[in-house]
Amino acid sequence: MIESPVSFRAIELFAGAGGLALGIERAGFDTIGMVEFDKDAADTLKLNRPEWNVIRDDVANISPLNLPEYFSIPIGELDFLSGGAPCQAFSYAGKRLGLEDARGTLFYHYAVFLTKLQPKVFLFENVRGLLTHNRGLTYQTILDIFAEAGYTIKKEILNAWDYGVPQKRERLITIGVRNDLIDELIIDFPKKHTYKPVLRDVLLNVPKSECTQYSEYKRKIFELVPPGGYWRDIPEDIAKDYMKSCWEMGGGRTGILRRLSLDEPSLTVLTSPSQKQTDRCHPQEARPFSVRENARCQCFPDDWVFYGSVGSQYRQVGNAVPVQLAFEIAKKIHAGFHALRNVKCNVYGQTLVTSEPNKTANEILKLLKLKLPETIDL
Repeated sequence: MIESPVSFRAIELFAGAGGLALGIERAGFDTIGMVEFDKDAADTLKLNRPEWNVIRDDVANISPLNLPEYFSIPIGELDFLSGGAPCQAFSYAGKRLGLEDARGTLFYHYAVFLTKLQPKVFLFENVRGLLTHNRGLTYQTILDIFAEAGYTIKKEILNAWDYGVPQKRERLITIGVRNDLIDELIIDFPKKHTYKPVLRDVLLNVPKSECTQYSEYKRKIFELVPPGGYWRDIPEDIAKDYMKSCWEMGGGRTGILRRLSLDEPSLTVLTSPSQKQTDRCHPQEARPFSVRENARCQCFPDDWVFYGSVGSQYRQVGNAVPVQLAFEIAKKIHAGFHALRNVKCNVYGQTLVTSEPNKTANEILKLLKLKLPETIDL
């Protein structure tokens, strides 16, 4: 974890099993509240971090409250709001009704939190497909709501593999900075890493854990598939019998009978380990990845315990933001805050450091108990 003499406070919505939260914690933020509706995911958070303020409730029950009072933080004082609502179509997308465009969706409640708390920065993460969802109207509506709430936006598609994650996983990252801070609070996206990890880096010493198994029929077929191969690499008659109607479909169908190699990254970790058109067979054994192996691909520490049934554990891991990707993004946001808290002012020829750079010259000097001269160089 990054050590910081100053505590920057964060709230997270749709926290899941903690991938994003762990990265944010590691970057040095103090999370004062996180909302998660799924019981198993909320229990996972509580089990691993008893000190976290985990609110196990529907966000729709929390957003109507007096949020500054509920979280004991004045309007505008929260440093960082994070989360990623599931992608849903808006009934009124394109009508330009403001926040009402999003009513009835989970994003609506994220936007309510943003409007009521007015955090200095927010992070909204989602799947790449949000860019084209409903012909682009969904994301454009989201951007319009962010702008109406008083934020300037930066957005990028980041592939987790470029940032130390042994997995190809693209996410749409949207960062907003409150307009009154836009000139002082500079936040950049992380730089790509030189080395891109592969499965060999993470799969050779994984602790034992729960693991779904293939049927005997499917297991024997996967024994024919070489590491890095798929259905085209086995006898045609066997592939045709297995694929049935999929055999006549167009396209490469590269996800069918796909077996990964130790010398490539994982494909996107999914919420279910054994789906016909999105197989991810283990490189060394004819079986799906275990819960713990998927967790390694998502950069969870080995001592992070997932609560619930095997299916629930797979789902929690698959829905998570990779911890390392979350850390890389949050680290850049934390660096922006750290620079903001250490803006220097030149007063009467002396350099003074203020932790409130967005205040006016009069307010700064009042804090420093100095009288405002005729001219001041800030």
